[in-house]
Amino acid sequence: MLYFVFTTTVAIIIGLVVTLILKPGEYIFQLGGFPNNGKSSIVAEEAPTLLENIPMAIANLIPNNPLESILTGEMLGVVIFTIIIGVAITQLKEDIARPVIRFIEAIQKICMIVVSWAMLLVPYAVFGLMAALLSRIGIEIFLGLGYYMMVVLLGLIVLTLFYLLMILVVTQKNPLTFLNTIREPQLLAFSTASSAAVMPVSMKTADEKLEVSSNISDFVIPVGATINMDGTALFQCVTTLFMAQAYGIELGLINLVLITVTVVAASIGTPAIPGGGVIILASVLQSVGIPVDGLIVIIGIDRILGMFRTVVNVTGDLTACLIFNKFYGGKHSTIIKPI
Repeated sequence: MLYFVFTTTVAIIIGLVVTLILKPGEYIFQLGGFPNNGKSSIVAEEAPTLLENIPMAIANLIPNNPLESILTGEMLGVVIFTIIIGVAITQLKEDIARPVIRFIEAIQKICMIVVSWAMLLVPYAVFGLMAALLSRIGIEIFLGLGYYMMVVLLGLIVLTLFYLLMILVVTQKNPLTFLNTIREPQLLAFSTASSAAVMPVSMKTADEKLEVSSNISDFVIPVGATINMDGTALFQCVTTLFMAQAYGIELGLINLVLITVTVVAASIGTPAIPGGGVIILASVLQSVGIPVDGLIVIIGIDRILGMFRTVVNVTGDLTACLIFNKFYGGKHSTIIKPI
């Protein structure tokens, strides 16, 4: 867990640095900004006052009324509340907890069915919003979104280089050989945009080609596919700052720290499915007072970015396997030769 939190934090820091230097959202803001751009000045004034008192900000994470948080869309408070309930359920006896768990599973399946219905309308909504933006801003909107995509891809490349540096320093293996060895799960990740779908291939690659101990790969890869989403964390961080810049919202140091903490928690809770990162991103935006109206524009290009960040997620899981195999594995790799 400490390792996964460490790499996720590094990914977020990379996203912060890249976005603050290149500022992709300012181009969109100069063109007129995203929908409801008139709200930006209000949000920009309110956000710093909400975060002046750090203890109060932490206290506000725990909702006084969970039902009110659900109705008002305060997703971070809802997540904190559900974590508390989940931990409490684990303390129940099995026969008492079983009906509660089944009820929650049924609610979750119902929610996913409703979401799937809503997602059928998303292509039409994206088309309508993009058409409105095009009529108001012009073809330049695509240049702005293309610049944003380039910033995300640049951050993912830097994060991949960080993985290769860890391979070189910690395991003292050849990073280029490592990349060549894991190309099969990377290609599958690129085509499916789902870490969960790649799990069997990743485990097979770790066992047979990287010669990682099966005790390590059988644990690290499933856990990593669930909570070790560094590429998704970087994407969420870049997108949050991009949208803040597009709305003309100035984020202070406390806001950036809050974004880092929220994205770490959000990336852990992101489902390993295509588009999962955008769904969870709404809670990150709300935590710092950024309107979520422009998020539907991101959905229109998310599939392309999702393929790239899933490749990075899978690469991070296999990197973790090699690193833990170095210290806890029962056998050493002979495929990836030492430098």
